[in-house]
Amino acid sequence: MRHFRAQEAPDEATLAELFDLAALAPSVGNCQPTRFVRVDDQARRAAIRANFENANREALLALSGERAALYARLKLAGLRDAPVQIAVFCDETTAQGHGLGARTMPEARRYSTVCALHTFWLAARARGLGVGWVSILDPAQIADALDVSSVWTFIAYLCVGFPLEEHLVPELERSGWQAREAHPVVRR
Repeated sequence: MRHFRAQEAPDEATLAELFDLAALAPSVGNCQPTRFVRVDDQARRAAIRANFENANREALLALSGERAALYARLKLAGLRDAPVQIAVFCDETTAQGHGLGARTMPEARRYSTVCALHTFWLAARARGLGVGWVSILDPAQIADALDVSSVWTFIAYLCVGFPLEEHLVPELERSGWQAREAHPVVRR
């Protein structure tokens, strides 16, 4: 989701319900490491947009030919238009869960955060909201701009709102960037 109806925000009760549902997502050892940071401050949003613009320029320089031309045409209006913006972090030192499941696989905390993010996303879509995941960002700059704990790992930046238009096929696929492929299943 890259384009949102800027003037139409989801109501606060719906957002609260989405955060409550995300808290029900599976987490290793019930560690519940997910930290949602709602970004409402316009100066912080401007810092996020500047971060994206810098990272986006670097991404464009790494491409060449038709791929670069296609990438340059893709527009991410979510950072400008999405009425709700959320940075998602994983608390790497949470005492929740007493370390169960994270001693041998500490990255499982991050996987747990992605499960919460996914639950939030699916619940939002079920309520007619669009969610866009902005990943072309410098994580350290995000943490600085949002003044979060140094033990939190940046996982995602989400743009949330009512979509400008609905499509079953993602924009990157529609634009010719890359076709979606089936997930391979390996049997042993």
